[in-house]
Amino acid sequence: MCEHIEDFHRTVLLLGSLALYADQPGADDLFIAAVGPSLAASLPEPPPGLFPPGHDPMAGPEYPGGW
Repeated sequence: MCEHIEDFHRTVLLLGSLALYADQPGADDLFIAAVGPSLAASLPEPPPGLFPPGHDPMAGPEYPGGW
């Protein structure tokens, strides 16, 4: 497995672990607020083949409440 894919998978696993931690009673909100965006920003480009050709993640339905 190439290093790029390993980095992507590792970062996704860390984000999942952080999400589980965030649901724990007594979770440190400041830690979550600091680490979550940092992990998300460090995500490399997804590995080739993860999404179908021509997939546009921004081309979805409009959600109420605005983004």
